[in-house]
Amino acid sequence: MIFLLVASYADSLIPFRGPLLDDLLARGVEVHVAVPEVPPGSTLRRSLEDRGLRVHDVPLQRTGMNPWQDCATLLHLWRLKRRIRPTCVLGYTIKPVIYGTLAASLARVPQRFALITGLGYAFIGERGGGDGRGLLRLLVERLYALALRSTHKVFFQNPDDQALFRGQGILGPSTPSCVLNGSGVDLARYRVEPLPATPCFLLIARLLGDKGVREYVAAARQVKARFPAATFNLVGWIDGNPDAIRRDELDGWVKEGVVRYLGRLDDVRPAIAAASVYVLPSYREGTPRTVLEAMAMGRAIVTTDAPGCRETVVPEENGFLVPVRAVDALARAMLRFIDEPALVTRMGARSRQIAEEKYDVRRVNARMLQEMGIQ
Repeated sequence: MIFLLVASYADSLIPFRGPLLDDLLARGVEVHVAVPEVPPGSTLRRSLEDRGLRVHDVPLQRTGMNPWQDCATLLHLWRLKRRIRPTCVLGYTIKPVIYGTLAASLARVPQRFALITGLGYAFIGERGGGDGRGLLRLLVERLYALALRSTHKVFFQNPDDQALFRGQGILGPSTPSCVLNGSGVDLARYRVEPLPATPCFLLIARLLGDKGVREYVAAARQVKARFPAATFNLVGWIDGNPDAIRRDELDGWVKEGVVRYLGRLDDVRPAIAAASVYVLPSYREGTPRTVLEAMAMGRAIVTTDAPGCRETVVPEENGFLVPVRAVDALARAMLRFIDEPALVTRMGARSRQIAEEKYDVRRVNARMLQEMGIQ
């Protein structure tokens, strides 16, 4: 059997799909990955090949909607599939799902699957709205519908995304779908660590407005007005997304002293270990991987009552849910942990328990492979 995974971001392959790729290799499957920016001889490519993967560099731009470049991506993926003749193709994130699936259909790949890991920038806007984001959403919906028509199964990471795709007719009634518990988390790698002595909050995310970064900073400002000793750490990076935080804005927060910016980390475990509570005020997610990692390490969670986020928290058990964009509610939730420090320990322990029961990556991958008919 030949399995091809199509992705848009090479750095995410091992952190997000490494265990799945390892499970496939352990079953004797010949595993290929198609991803941009892995030229021959690069360090990342060598690390992937050392793992036993066959790597293909593809011309794919993760952001933007340039029709000529996207057509070139589609053609390249079609040629790749005609050459390696995969038995099964799986794409994840928007462009690999759309163009990877269309290319697989044109190349007559026997088994075609798609993994919807979140809906992203376009779906935060109103459908059919007059702004650029609303128009982008209509275009993305139509491309999704065209591509998913030829899939054998579509995987979602939360029931809200599945319901939206069904309700808007993006996913037809004849195409099977399945909801997974996110990407799972490696419970052996993300172990429980001792809690810090003083309150420390943490957000790990791409630095986008839609991740709730500005709400995190505004709430931190309120909390620090009452408890100046509280620390608010921020991990992440600025990319080319239209919703990205500006560098001067980030620098202003750091200069003000409201947050400590730790930059982009290859290993987030030390940052989680230094925190007492993990915060993600995102507007929408698939299932947020960073929340699962923090849960596995025994941290209480504050996140939004939004698709993908709400599934990770049992309110008053392992954390709190707050409305999207609600700075005051976010600040109140964080203040609860300062006013009632026993919550940090109790809710952190419950987070680990939920991670073990629901989000163990071995169980998540086993379910996915079973749904794809790979034994």
